[in-house]
Amino acid sequence: MVRRRPVPLLPRLLSIACLVALLPACQAEEIRAREDLKEINLQSLRLAIQDLMKAFPERYPRGEEFLRELAECERRLPQIERDLVGEDPAAKKRALEEAEAIAAFQREVLIANPLVSGHPILFVARKQYKLGGHHAIDTLFHTGEINTGVFEGGGALKTIDFAKGGETRTLVELPEGIVRDPDAHFDGERIVMAIRRNIQEDYHIWEVNADGTGLRQLTCAEGVCDFDPIYLPDDHIAFSSTREPKYNQCSRDIAANLFRMEPDGANIHQIGKNNLFDNHADLLPDGRILYARWEYVDRNFGDAHGLWTVNPDGTNQAVYWGNNTASPAAVFNAHAIPGTHQVLCVFGMHHYRLWGAMAIIDRRLAIDGRPAVVRTWPSEAVNRVQAGGPFDCDGFISVYPKYADPWPLSDKYFLCSRMTMAGKQDWIEGDAAQGHEMGIYLVDVFGNEVLLHVERDPARGDLGCFDPMPLKPRPRPPAIPPRRDFDNGKGFFYVADAYQGTHMRGVRRGAVKSLRVVESPEKRAWSQGMWVGQGYTAPGMNWHSLENKRILGTVPVEEDGSAYFAAPCDKFLYFQLLDENGMMIQSMRSGTALQSGERAGCIGCHEDRLAAPLSEKARTPIALGKDPSELEGWYGEPRPFGFMAEVQPVFDAHCVQCHDYGKEAGQKLNLAPDRDVAFNTAYNELWRKRCVECVGAGPAEIQQAYSWGSHASKLVQILRGGHKDTRLSEEELDRIITWVDINAPYYASYSSAYPDSLTGRCPLDERQLGRLAELTGVPFAALRSYNANRGPEISFERPELSPCLARFSNKSDPQYREALALIRAGGDMLKARPRADMPSFAPCETDRRREEKYAARREAELRSRRAIAAGEKVYDEP
Repeated sequence: MVRRRPVPLLPRLLSIACLVALLPACQAEEIRAREDLKEINLQSLRLAIQDLMKAFPERYPRGEEFLRELAECERRLPQIERDLVGEDPAAKKRALEEAEAIAAFQREVLIANPLVSGHPILFVARKQYKLGGHHAIDTLFHTGEINTGVFEGGGALKTIDFAKGGETRTLVELPEGIVRDPDAHFDGERIVMAIRRNIQEDYHIWEVNADGTGLRQLTCAEGVCDFDPIYLPDDHIAFSSTREPKYNQCSRDIAANLFRMEPDGANIHQIGKNNLFDNHADLLPDGRILYARWEYVDRNFGDAHGLWTVNPDGTNQAVYWGNNTASPAAVFNAHAIPGTHQVLCVFGMHHYRLWGAMAIIDRRLAIDGRPAVVRTWPSEAVNRVQAGGPFDCDGFISVYPKYADPWPLSDKYFLCSRMTMAGKQDWIEGDAAQGHEMGIYLVDVFGNEVLLHVERDPARGDLGCFDPMPLKPRPRPPAIPPRRDFDNGKGFFYVADAYQGTHMRGVRRGAVKSLRVVESPEKRAWSQGMWVGQGYTAPGMNWHSLENKRILGTVPVEEDGSAYFAAPCDKFLYFQLLDENGMMIQSMRSGTALQSGERAGCIGCHEDRLAAPLSEKARTPIALGKDPSELEGWYGEPRPFGFMAEVQPVFDAHCVQCHDYGKEAGQKLNLAPDRDVAFNTAYNELWRKRCVECVGAGPAEIQQAYSWGSHASKLVQILRGGHKDTRLSEEELDRIITWVDINAPYYASYSSAYPDSLTGRCPLDERQLGRLAELTGVPFAALRSYNANRGPEISFERPELSPCLARFSNKSDPQYREALALIRAGGDMLKARPRADMPSFAPCETDRRREEKYAARREAELRSRRAIAAGEKVYDEP
């Protein structure tokens, strides 16, 4: 018999896993053994034992004993391998038993870690959130919103104590509700969390003592969700909330921002003014809040989920990592790793659940892309990280097993919620019915991953384990002094040198003359109808982007590139650099906000945040030697930008006489004002025929100066050069230039007069438009997408000119007359009920109710601010 040569330990273990995976899964013990062996690497276990012996010489007393047992396991592995593939049933059974024993030994060794067994572990037991929404953040199932009915209750807040043999204790149990997002206080004596008791109410913030006594409710506002609470260094509580009602621009899901309150629930006020979603707050060691932020400013719908920081009073908003990273699309649940400058987090996807790969990032290495990624679990997931490249918002969806809710115990040992082997198998087989079982795992940097606990209760259905964390005292970060007032007035921005920064190639000094301040307002309404413009907007808003804009004004930029100016608080703002012709040189495709009285600034535009600023003998920027500039408005008071009100009149005055239906020039480019099912003729033509070079819902990576906007657009080049005898006034040309530079939007409002129509903008209902499609052969339903649209097909103002009627040569044809009558009916409907691109527009009743709720919540916010300024206390009105 030929003696086999010994092979290295790791490949041997891998071969065992592969061989065992081929065994028939007919007996429960074989299945368990197969699962256990897949999770074991004895060399990794040896490294962990040696590290724990060194780190905890007195608290890890069995180290030498564990090493001796480990040597015996290594000695037995070859025989186990032979018996597993052998034909002897008794030997195979014995091998399976020994494999289970090795798995039990691994678990014993790692649970003996004082970071695990030295205190109880707090966790949430619940089922997986159902997939009732469109995005990974859509787990609120908010009352009165689109996916309320998907909510499924049944869960508990528990502890498990491994020093007591894995004894579990229930602190809060909700047969019809959910407890989520716990955070243990710095003293380890109390816990704050979000609770929803049943489907009829929303999540509110509650607190309970660590022994399960003293459950008390802190927030109770009706019609809002409060969740993701954390304790702040001064014992106040920060949390995410829908208290400023807003919706995802690319869908219909309600969004949330960061809020703060006093320990007893008093004086709740907003500290985040992002135009979409803030969640998963945590504290950095220096006292700042680290959180996940999803935003929209000229970006596509799927990858603008990065990590940001903010002071606990809402000042000093700053990007942390991943804002211009294409993949992962989203970064969730970030926590600072003790004793390091690194954070532990989840690399996730835009759609599906709040899970993915687990990762360590070090933003000292980079603030975007792969260079900052120190490690991922699974290890191959790092290959999916990319700063730029093609759009891939769900690139991490095929990573398995899935990790969630990571918590660093140290720089080497981490808790997390993770798919069990059974959950992983469900995923591989595409079986979502089992909920992809999640358990509490201990993961370390040596390669060990061990299941600590899983909830299995056949009477209630299997529950997953989420949000694991130690229940013990922890360091309290310093409290950052407040830098805001509550006058609800202005704040101040400064830019030291606009020329310093990345992506400014080709910009000569002296080129920048002014800085434009633009607001990207929140979305307060949604419709059933939609327009697919890279993602979808409901209702339709723009050809290829997701948000509307409000120009607040411009300020001068000094010859040294500096600027200093006042701006209103409570606005989500971004900036653009303009040349002497008011044309955009570079644009900020993200946003920021000021608190009242705050002073905030930057080195330059798209500054390199990992480099020190250039110095010219430590000069003081010219702008900072002057009083702050006031914003110079744009042709009147700031207002939401609408194409029909701001731009179309220029075409009407100078272009339509030639560029119209029935005109030769109109066949090349039609600039008529006629409205169709979503926009108008001129807008459709200018975008579809690439007369404007806009970024649209653009890529994740920062764009180079001059690469898009008015400098790159054919329309602006022709008009500036003089088109035949056409001469525009300075204002008229500026209106077109500005429209292009703010990414060529169309609608000024997210509200709709026709929310149930095809695009949320069309006066014809589904039946009428369907009949018109039958008569004309035009597939209107397919045309509600920018990349399938073949041009304007309807003129509601001049029905006879509607291109969809061109197939009829005989105007006496009954089908022609019926089709024309349908279009005329749409035109009559628009006169009776103007849509959002018409002067007399009024939102539908549902949207009016949403605006009333927004106004009521805004008054509640101002009420809290007045109380804080007066040294008083106000609470939620139940």
